[in-house]
Amino acid sequence: MEIFLIKALQLIVALAFLVIIHEFGHFIFARIFGIKVEKFYMFFDPYFSLFKWKPKQKPNADPNKSSWRDTEYGIGWIPLGGYCKIAGMIDESMDTEQMKEEPKPWEFRTKPAYQRLLVMLGGVLFNFILAILIYAGIAMHWGSQYIPFDAATEGFDFVPAAQKVGFRNGDIPLMADGEKLDASQGDYPFKMAEAKTVTVLRNKKDTVDIAIPENFIFRLNDEKGFLGYRLPVYIDRLVPGEAAAKAGMLEGDHIIAIDTIATPTYTELTAALQTVAGKKTTVMVERDGKIVILNVTPNEYGKLGFQLRPITAVYPTVTINYGFFESFPKGWEIGTTTLSNYVGSMKHVFSSEGAESLGGFGAIGNMFPEKWNWLSFWEITAFLSVALAFMNIIPIPGLDGGHVMFLLWEVITRRKVSEKVLIAAQYVGMIFLLLLLVYANGNDIFRAFFK
Repeated sequence: MEIFLIKALQLIVALAFLVIIHEFGHFIFARIFGIKVEKFYMFFDPYFSLFKWKPKQKPNADPNKSSWRDTEYGIGWIPLGGYCKIAGMIDESMDTEQMKEEPKPWEFRTKPAYQRLLVMLGGVLFNFILAILIYAGIAMHWGSQYIPFDAATEGFDFVPAAQKVGFRNGDIPLMADGEKLDASQGDYPFKMAEAKTVTVLRNKKDTVDIAIPENFIFRLNDEKGFLGYRLPVYIDRLVPGEAAAKAGMLEGDHIIAIDTIATPTYTELTAALQTVAGKKTTVMVERDGKIVILNVTPNEYGKLGFQLRPITAVYPTVTINYGFFESFPKGWEIGTTTLSNYVGSMKHVFSSEGAESLGGFGAIGNMFPEKWNWLSFWEITAFLSVALAFMNIIPIPGLDGGHVMFLLWEVITRRKVSEKVLIAAQYVGMIFLLLLLVYANGNDIFRAFFK
C-alpha cells in the first residue's frame, strides 16, 4: 500500500505541475491578446471547488477590455489535470449559450486567426519549454554520469523478452543498424529496441548480430526495462554477526564463486546462494590479488549479510558537469532527442501489439520509482511534459491540435469554419477521447488482475 501511495503522489504532483504549466501557456497568450479568461483552475471542480478567488474589479474599468481580474482562480477537488476557460471559444466546457450571444471585443472568436492560433499553441509550447528547462536543471544539478561500454567488462543483463530474441547476459552493445552506440547518449536502449539489427560483443571476443522483431519495443512494456549493467560482487560493508562476517570475509573482497558455481556478477551470486540457502558451503574470494576460500553458511533466505560496492565504484565512470550556460544547450539536446524518439515510437501504436500496450493512469504511475527520488521524479516529469506536448498537438477535435487544424484551414482559405461544424467536431472528439481513456485504463486493470 505504501508503494502505491508513493507512486500515486508522484503521479498527481507531476500531472498537476504539467497541466498547470500547459494551461498557463494558453492563459498568457490569451492575456497578451486581450482575450478574457473566465476561469483558471488547477484540478477539476464539478459541483464545488476546494478554493476559489475572484479579484475585485478596478473602479471605472473599461467594459470593452479584459484584464486578469476578470478571471476566477481556483483549485478543484479531482486531482487529475486542470483547465483554462477562455471566453468565446468552443472547448470542452461546451458553453454553446455564450456562443449564441453577440460577440464581444474581448472574446476569442473576435480575434484574428493568427492570435487564436498562438493561444492554442501556447500550452504545447510551454510544455516543451518546461521539458527543456527541467533537463537543463538536471544537467546543471546532477551532471551526466555514465560507464563506457568498453569499461563494463562483465557486460549487461537483459530482461527475459530480450533474451528470447537472442540477447545473452554478458553481451556488450556495439551498434544498432550499423550506427555505433554510445553510453553517453542515454537513449541507446531506445535505439536498440527500435533497430532492425543490433550488434553485440559476446564472450569478450565474438561479434554477434541479433535480429530485432517488429514492434519489439512493446514486448518490453511489462519488463520495465531492457538491459542493465552487470555488477561484479565486491563487499562494501559487512553486517556484524551475519554469515559473511562470521566466515571471515573482509570489506573489499571480490566474490568469484559459491561452491563450484562461478559468480562473475550479482545475478549469478543470488541464484547460486538460493541453491545452498541454510547449508554449509564454500565461497571463493579474490583478496589483494590472491584467491581465498572460506567456509560459509548462508541464512535460510540465501543471504550472506553484506552491502554491495556501488557500480560506480567498480567500473571507471565518466562524469560531465555543466555550468549554468552549458546546461541549456544540453537541455535542448535531450529535449529534442526525447521528442524525436517519442514521435518515432508512435508508429507502433497502430499495430495490434501497440493497441494492447496502451496504458492509462496506472501505466503512467508505474513509471515512477517505489521510493521518492528527485532525479527520477524530474526525469520522468520532463519526459511526460514532452509526451503531453506531442499528444496535444495531434489534430483530433477536443485536443489543442484539433483547434489548430481548423485555424490553419482558416488561415489558408481565409474562411472561418462554421460554429456548427466546430461544435459537432468537439462532441465527436470528446467522445473519441473518452473511449480512448476508458480503453487505456481498462488495459491497466486487465494487466493488473489477469497478467
